[in-house]
Amino acid sequence: LDVADLQKELDKSQSMFPENPSVWVKDLAGYLNYKLQAPKSDPALSQHAHDYPYCLVNKELRNVIKSLLGKSSSVLELFFDHCIYTMLQELDKTPGESLHGYRICIQAVLLDRPKIATANLGKYLELLRSHQNRPAKCLTILWALGQAGFTDLAEGLRVWLGVMLPVLGIKALSPYAVAYLDRLLMMHPNLTKGFGMIGPKDFFPLLDFAFMPNNSLSPSLQEQLRRLYPRLKVLALGARPEATLHTYFPSFLSRATPSCPPAMRKELLASMSQCLSVDPLSFSVWRQLYTKHLAQSSLLLNHLLESWDNGSRKVRQSLQETVRSFKVTNEELAARGPGSEQDVAACDAACKVLLQKMKGGGIPWSRLLLIGLVFAVGFLLHDVRTHGSLQASTSARVLRSSGILSASQQAWHKASHYSLEGYRWLESTLPACCSRGAAVLQPALQLLWAKTAELALRVSELCSSHLSWARDHLPWLLEWLQSRVPEAVLHFAECVRELLLFLLRSCLLPLLEHGAAALQRGWEHCLDACHGEVSWDCLRAQLTSLTYSSWAYLQNTTLAVTNWASAMISGH
Repeated sequence: LDVADLQKELDKSQSMFPENPSVWVKDLAGYLNYKLQAPKSDPALSQHAHDYPYCLVNKELRNVIKSLLGKSSSVLELFFDHCIYTMLQELDKTPGESLHGYRICIQAVLLDRPKIATANLGKYLELLRSHQNRPAKCLTILWALGQAGFTDLAEGLRVWLGVMLPVLGIKALSPYAVAYLDRLLMMHPNLTKGFGMIGPKDFFPLLDFAFMPNNSLSPSLQEQLRRLYPRLKVLALGARPEATLHTYFPSFLSRATPSCPPAMRKELLASMSQCLSVDPLSFSVWRQLYTKHLAQSSLLLNHLLESWDNGSRKVRQSLQETVRSFKVTNEELAARGPGSEQDVAACDAACKVLLQKMKGGGIPWSRLLLIGLVFAVGFLLHDVRTHGSLQASTSARVLRSSGILSASQQAWHKASHYSLEGYRWLESTLPACCSRGAAVLQPALQLLWAKTAELALRVSELCSSHLSWARDHLPWLLEWLQSRVPEAVLHFAECVRELLLFLLRSCLLPLLEHGAAALQRGWEHCLDACHGEVSWDCLRAQLTSLTYSSWAYLQNTTLAVTNWASAMISGH
């Protein structure tokens, strides 16, 4: 496409109709669509990237399009409608044009102003329903509206809920609707920007589509939607689930019937447990709904019983009040006579077991152990402080009289003796083993070194040829990158490069210099201590000295901390 020729045509249009920007943008779309011919593909462009065909537009052409759209901002909504309706008209023609020009214009408009697509979703939903028997037209409309979501998650969700969820049951449109939702959530991992878009009215149809069998979705699409369900749930609950979950509880409860599918029942019970543990108002909602949902409440009570060990104390307190009220209600229902006797009996049995659990409690072993440990440490400190030293304390006398102290000392002496024997054995055998190993491995190591040198020479030759090729093609590559990569990305890369250089010069190099200086000083100190000749005996003496000084420092520090702790205890 000749950008200069396009600019010439646009200048002519603006000079002929200076007060009518609608003509300018229509001329732009018509010119692009006429010039950019391509083989026909499916209306949803499912085999291409999400920003195709706009991603193929070079920087110069993008600037021309953006400039004209900026001058025509007052008519962009009408222009968006024009592009969609013109594409639908082209689909009626045989053969029609490829529509890439109109698609590029739609993407360029929604890139900066995604709200244009969601300004009148009701109109487009009616348009979809009017072309329900023409899947190609419906997919074209869905594709055009869906471009708003790749810039703004909230607008994408608004499009999906407004026009794609209502047609989710249509066989020809369901695959695109689910695939679009998948791509939308994948492109926007930060879901906080979509909080507030999905409410209970939209969420529960999604739950039914994801978990209810024999609905209008195929098993593969249902499985795909089920994988997206956790993120949709996060979007639905929003930033403050502790304030919204009680509004979801009634619908969760009404769906948790004994006959619902196992996967759905598991999700519903987990969701209701979340409601009860996060939003305290869910308990009052449950109490109000209890008599009308006895079978569902029985399932939930048994689920809470099974997951009893995972519940928090706060939840158990609220649950205790609720179960007691249920117990009274069960007695009243049983006194009324026949009705839902089986459900009442099941609920009553679960309530009894829960109340027994609440009364039991069990022995808190962890707390008892912690209290015992604290008491033992406190007693030992008080004993040592009272008698003046550890040797004179009652604890030491008890240890001596029971034989524990002598056994511990004997074990320590044995461990020290065997450690010393092992060290002496290593000292006598290690040099001989090292020399023997060096004699055996030296020929193999020499051969390996020669082969490594040959390999390095070969690699350097290959690298030099590739470097020469890269040097010849580098200008072309840079030019291609500059035309493809946005300026913001290049600026970001430049900033990252400057940051890395700063870190290298200011942090890494000084750190390496200090480390090298410290190693040099350590080596010089070792040479001085060994009188210029480093030997194994000298190194052993130096290591022994270092170990002793470190141990002495640790002992002094421990003693200081102990004295401080004793002073604090005696002061209080």
